[in-house]
Amino acid sequence: MNISELKEQPIAVLYGGTSAEREVSLNSGKAVAKGLEQAGFTVVLMDTKEQPLTYLIQHDIKRVFIALHGRGGEDGSLQGALESLGIAYTGSNVLGSALSMDKVRSKQIFKACNLPTAPFAVVSKADFAQLDIATLLQELGGKVMVKPAHEGSSIGMAMADSHEKLQHALIEAFSFDGDVLLEAWIDGPEYTVAILGDEALPAIHMETPREFYDYEAKYQANSTQYHCPCGLNSEQEQALKILALQAFKATGASGWGRVDIMKNSQGEWQLLEVNTVPGMTETSLVPKAAKEHGFTFCELVERIVLLCV
Repeated sequence: MNISELKEQPIAVLYGGTSAEREVSLNSGKAVAKGLEQAGFTVVLMDTKEQPLTYLIQHDIKRVFIALHGRGGEDGSLQGALESLGIAYTGSNVLGSALSMDKVRSKQIFKACNLPTAPFAVVSKADFAQLDIATLLQELGGKVMVKPAHEGSSIGMAMADSHEKLQHALIEAFSFDGDVLLEAWIDGPEYTVAILGDEALPAIHMETPREFYDYEAKYQANSTQYHCPCGLNSEQEQALKILALQAFKATGASGWGRVDIMKNSQGEWQLLEVNTVPGMTETSLVPKAAKEHGFTFCELVERIVLLCV
């Protein structure tokens, strides 16, 4: 099917939903819908919190753009439902979505594939009462990042460098998830690489005066700086892009997405995670990288749709 035929059919943008990232998803969905309309598509905006997926069948919609972040949109459950309904969708398939969303499983995959990632441990809520927090903290270098295993947008994340801070951070993280990833603290700059098809787009270097690139730094603060070009020389950026593509393929991700990476104090790359439905407002990271590559926002969303044909 060519692009002209695609534009003759309605496409639904699934957004909103019920995850902790609902507000971010509402903004992404509206921006994507606007971009698709400007590109010539007939768009139906569909908040999955308000409308069931059967709406797609009732209105003969055969293709959707997924702009749902977090649980219920990025974890493979929606992808499986759409496949059972015979509806094409953007982004990664069931397995790629589920593995990429699971911070614990993706870290285990990076390690199994000999891809660089910081030392880590996994703590379950059921084992929390018997946990030797002081020993665990010491084994991970005395300072850790605490991450709920199945949340995005830095929700529930915190730094801990003492027994008391780690205990508090774990209790907070367990309010979001039954499994929590403890990652040895990485003291260095953070980068992200957008993936479009089989191509890595220009890397972005993020800088924030906050302790780390948290929810506020991502969505609320005006002090966060984004550098694209990222400041690396061509050889370093190429190595970063290759690593990002390797990580993307390792978790089974496909279509489009984003890989987050940091550099430690020894100058070594350390993979953080793969995002299969990154933020998609016109000022989000993937559109920033696409702009540097020469794509308008309209061209970007159109290419993402073409990748799911």
